Amino acid sequence: MRGLNRMLSRGDCFRDGSGLQEAMSGRRGSQEPDAVTRLVLEYDGAGFAGWARQTGYRTVQAEVERALVVLGRRDAVSLTVAGRTDAGVHAWGQVASYTGAPVRVQALNAVLPDDIAVLDCALADSGFDARHDATSRAYCYRLLTRPARSAHERSRALHWPHRVDRALLDECAASLLGTHDFTAFTPSETNHVRFSRDVLAAFWRPARGDVLEFWIEADSFMRHMNRVLIGTMLEVAGGKRPLHGFGALLQGRSRREAGPTAPPQALYLAGVGYGGERVLHHRLDAA
Repeated sequence: MRGLNRMLSRGDCFRDGSGLQEAMSGRRGSQEPDAVTRLVLEYDGAGFAGWARQTGYRTVQAEVERALVVLGRRDAVSLTVAGRTDAGVHAWGQVASYTGAPVRVQALNAVLPDDIAVLDCALADSGFDARHDATSRAYCYRLLTRPARSAHERSRALHWPHRVDRALLDECAASLLGTHDFTAFTPSETNHVRFSRDVLAAFWRPARGDVLEFWIEADSFMRHMNRVLIGTMLEVAGGKRPLHGFGALLQGRSRREAGPTAPPQALYLAGVGYGGERVLHHRLDAA
């Protein structure tokens, strides 16, 4: 509602109320009750307790559902999401779906808070499910490797002024390709029943300045999986863990044998693949 009040105070609506009426209805496409809409959105996760709705906490899901209720003049909207991000984790290309007709992107963004932006809102194929139809997810983790911390990157990257052997990081990433048992990389107390994951791509690459990025794409991920991978690879790159020990962890070892869980603020959900389409082929070719 803050976004709607902000829109009203800016005078974006016409005096006769037509602008407000357009924003509130803001619909396009099919009005059939079984219509399914696909949303693509990005968000800054710093101010959220994660994606999933939680009583008493500010979450991405709750904010987006609230905006859709306002625009669609509905009692409730329930979103299905491709990848549930934890508190502090960001997204560049999250995908969600809901039953109902699309709304105008401009109207939706006018109602949403500034740390969430919808990139696309379009009618999907009948029965589309953002989670179950996804064939891959891709993530990026960013390290700031210079000695001095950054005022600008404090909630965007992990400051890591320690030793980093890039060759060892590359070997760790290469060992992730294929199907492995990632039991060691998720909390022991878990609802997961399947611990094997098929990693389609995994690599480190330098970015602008002193930033080093880890990119990974897999069929799906378990809770904290990427962050434990980062914590463990940094131990290898810092000489605190042998390289062969990292490979052994991919054979279903216990969580206590892996490294620490890296902080969330440097992790980004980069995109979601459907129908076998590879996210990183797309994204990195365009970079």
